[in-house]
Amino acid sequence: MRRRDLPALLLAAAMPLPALSSPALAAAPAARPRAEAEAMLRLAARLRLLSVDGLSPRLYDIPPDARLGADPQGHAAALYAAAGAALADLVQGRVTEQPGRPDLRRDLSPARLAQWQAQLLRSPEPAEVIEQAALSHPDMPALRLALQAVRARVEAGGWPLVPPGGTLDPGMADPVRSRPARPPRRRRHHLGRRPGCRRAVRHGARGGGAPLAGRAWAGRGWPRRPRHAAADESPGRGLARPVRVAMDMRRGAAAPPAGRRIEVNIPEFRLWVMEGARTLLEMPVIVGKAARATPPLAVKMTAVQFNPPWGVPERNAREDLLPRFRRDPRAMMEKGFRLFTVVGGERVEVDPMTVDWASVNPQRFPYIVRQDASDVSALGRLKFVMPNGDDIYLHDTPDRHLFSRGDRALSSGCIRLSQPMELLALVLENAPGWNRERAQAALDSRQTSFVGLARTLPVRLAYTTVTVEDGLVRVRPDIYGLDAAYLRLLDQRRPAPGAAPGAAPVPLAQNTASSTAGAPSAIPAPARPAPEQPRPARAEAPGPAEATKVASP
Repeated sequence: MRRRDLPALLLAAAMPLPALSSPALAAAPAARPRAEAEAMLRLAARLRLLSVDGLSPRLYDIPPDARLGADPQGHAAALYAAAGAALADLVQGRVTEQPGRPDLRRDLSPARLAQWQAQLLRSPEPAEVIEQAALSHPDMPALRLALQAVRARVEAGGWPLVPPGGTLDPGMADPVRSRPARPPRRRRHHLGRRPGCRRAVRHGARGGGAPLAGRAWAGRGWPRRPRHAAADESPGRGLARPVRVAMDMRRGAAAPPAGRRIEVNIPEFRLWVMEGARTLLEMPVIVGKAARATPPLAVKMTAVQFNPPWGVPERNAREDLLPRFRRDPRAMMEKGFRLFTVVGGERVEVDPMTVDWASVNPQRFPYIVRQDASDVSALGRLKFVMPNGDDIYLHDTPDRHLFSRGDRALSSGCIRLSQPMELLALVLENAPGWNRERAQAALDSRQTSFVGLARTLPVRLAYTTVTVEDGLVRVRPDIYGLDAAYLRLLDQRRPAPGAAPGAAPVPLAQNTASSTAGAPSAIPAPARPAPEQPRPARAEAPGPAEATKVASP
């Protein structure tokens, strides 16, 4: 990047040009060239603007400009230590790992970071290097503008909440006109557009939910305040959080695999089959409800099961099926549900019509429940097997009407597919002896059967609430609170290298060695925080069947 391009780049990214400190320049010793001192002050000013990149400048111990005149060598060492820590975070991400998040793919190659560090040390304009690193991901300009727009709106008073209840009709004068379109229920939020009520309503109807006939549901107001938010937090400030998380998640993101793979974005309720950068199939899906969240995973699909039966996990039997058996056991039998108990070490079937369901204790459910394969089975006619510790899989479903809903966090953890046959065709495309006709024959046989895949297929269940599509930033609800957990790590100060666990936070280590240009000969690598231990989602004692982590559809 040419030096004269920096102001244009900062202006295009909606970031003010760093101002120079005249008193600090005046105090700079004559031995230090004025141009070098100006470059140091521009670097310090750029680091103080890391908030535009979603990072907190206070975490980098940027030295005051006044130190340039009193202690130029110390100022340079401290400044380059801060710049090195910030550069590492901008290149690799500040949160490089998080328990329970195998979907976070990072390129933590030391050689890549070393190239950026060398560029920072030898550049006559190190602020430009920081700016280049900050915008190295193609989504960053749009995310930065979105973050600035949200913060500007908060400073101007924020977006008012739509009053609960009722509907919004085209032509009404209400808060929708002065903020981004409010999609109904848990639709995605849009940043950077200010549509009128009619356009907002139309957009909400196109957002993947049921047609709204020209009216938008006002519901509980938008944006919905997250559970972790402070009581006095404005909606706009709440939107800044997922954007900051999204910026850090993209830093150092590893390139996707070159071959065929399956990608699911849980908060977006969508699945893609990809071949490199090419999309082969895209479909709406249903994911786990908040109480039975779909975990982020990086696994391999190994087989397909035709006409799968469903061995109902105990939790589902207690919470979901017991009330239905109490209401109408005959209807449950007609849907293929069967009861079993163990007598003398052997499994014995029980007639649901002979059970006194009112006396069954849900805390000690005495039966094993199974649903036979059928058109009304919870698993539908197809199950895509991908071995994992949570027994999560992709499957068909008879509840086709649920795919018209905008909020599709409805399952007990597994992924329900809106187009299972289309996925089957791609999965078995290169399987010897298999074609669509043979697959249909296997389904029509009503017999349970397996077909193993000759080559396993990578499957990633990712959790990303913010997406960028054609320059438009979309923010979706943090349905499982994973953004909140990520944000805590993002704003956590790292302990000094070698500090004991639990020690009080201290400033980042500084390298006092300097080159003839005032920069250290090497930038110390920043210490990474210990991964945050996952917090229990709820105080609930698992039943005997749940100890095996058996998931349900």
